[in-house]
Amino acid sequence: MLRPRIVVAAVALLGVTTACSNTQDSQQQHNEPSGEQSSTAELRHYYQQSLDWEGCESYTTTPRTEKLFGAEGLECARLTVPLDYDQPDGETAKIGVLRRSASDEQARIGSLVSNPGGPGASGMASAAARISSVKGTELGEKFDLVGFDPRGVGASTPRVECLNAAEKDTARLNSEVITSDGAVERIEEENRRYAEKCAERSGEKLLANVGTASVARDMDVLRAALGDEKLTYLGYSYGTLLGNEYASRFPDHVRAMVLDGAVAPGEWDQTETNLEQAAGFQQAFDSFAQWCARQQRCALGGDPNSAVRRFHEITRPLIDSPAATRFDGRKLSYEDVETGLVQALYTKQYWKPLNAGLSRLANGDGSVLLRLADLYHGRAEDGSYSNMMAAHQAVVCVDANRIGGRQQQRELNRKYRQAAPFTDDGQPVSSARGRCAFWPVPETGDKPEPRPGKLPDTMVISTTGDPATPYENGRELADALGGRLLTYEGEGHTVFLGDNDCVNKAGTRYLVDLRVPEQGKRCSA
Repeated sequence: MLRPRIVVAAVALLGVTTACSNTQDSQQQHNEPSGEQSSTAELRHYYQQSLDWEGCESYTTTPRTEKLFGAEGLECARLTVPLDYDQPDGETAKIGVLRRSASDEQARIGSLVSNPGGPGASGMASAAARISSVKGTELGEKFDLVGFDPRGVGASTPRVECLNAAEKDTARLNSEVITSDGAVERIEEENRRYAEKCAERSGEKLLANVGTASVARDMDVLRAALGDEKLTYLGYSYGTLLGNEYASRFPDHVRAMVLDGAVAPGEWDQTETNLEQAAGFQQAFDSFAQWCARQQRCALGGDPNSAVRRFHEITRPLIDSPAATRFDGRKLSYEDVETGLVQALYTKQYWKPLNAGLSRLANGDGSVLLRLADLYHGRAEDGSYSNMMAAHQAVVCVDANRIGGRQQQRELNRKYRQAAPFTDDGQPVSSARGRCAFWPVPETGDKPEPRPGKLPDTMVISTTGDPATPYENGRELADALGGRLLTYEGEGHTVFLGDNDCVNKAGTRYLVDLRVPEQGKRCSA
């Protein structure tokens, strides 16, 4: 995910799978801690726990999960892990887990664990939503479909909590653009208060332990609790970062990895990531403008070269006067226009509603774009929010290298505008520091180096028109892991288990038979 004006790095994740063993000796072996950071004596009881499967009704946290978790054949459980792995005998966290068993028990390979991203989204909801897409397929027959909510997220406890629903609505409507000398101080004070509320409502200990390193260690405990000797991992976007983390810490426990929508290996640098995403979303905006110009009616006009100017004409008036909507007196702010746009640029499926939304906004109705922004923020129709964005913020602030002072922030925002002209609000470039500058706990995102010599063959999928994770990132990640790159020639953010048969067949063959695609394999839209 991307917040264009505030400039917060973001991505998405999905999935983990594991292969099981049938012998008693190997069961004992894979229920022991592994990896250079594990202490066998202190962590053994976590690795030897059993999951108590039950109905999923008590695991719902949003209206969406209430609908999804009622599907036939779903089971849920809670995994116990240390809240702080440096204090394994201290406080614990409970990780929500959901599964649908393989339809062919005789052919079963193991558990296919899904986890959909942000970071901060519900992996349980993602797994439940994907049931229909894999039902009757080889993956559905041979793998248990499993999703987990990462620590701090969704059904996992304790949860990251920062703002309540009313506070979130107010913050979105009153988000400020730099139009006066005092705006920088006001924005920074708002960001400071946000960080303080996160600490008050979540607890500093949780905030210090929600990073990718802890989630990777939770995944190894989950692997053991599921009864799987090695991990078969499917990671999307930020999930490629998580997969790389796991592979670096537990290379001997990897069976296979499909990494789709790659985050470049190495340190998570907010400056570099934001500028890469800015260029990617500008490319996606330009592609949308070209598509739009071919339609009978295009809100941005018939000349793609003028699309950015027309977008500004439609949206900049909202800086001073938010647009009316059809939703209980709610209004559309300038920030929510950009947020709704970014939500739509992730996938071509939203291009038609984006065009319609911009057309309606030009006539004073911000309803469609507000709904797109609601999707991005995890706001349901009843006004409730998931905790996705709060958890996302918490992970970014401990994982990524933080931006320095105001001068560095201003320079980043200046470069950001250059890379993504559609985000230019026409006001002075902001120097206001973001929320991570005021975060109550330090960075913890040290990244171990990949160890390709200890890994099996891995598969990386990269899309040429991916707005969030540039194509070259996939090449870099495949090289770092000694893996095989599959190129998808098309638009959108991630593709595996979507509607492209070429990609789906290649990924399925790899996950099932451990056969990577041939060198230079390409699939077209």
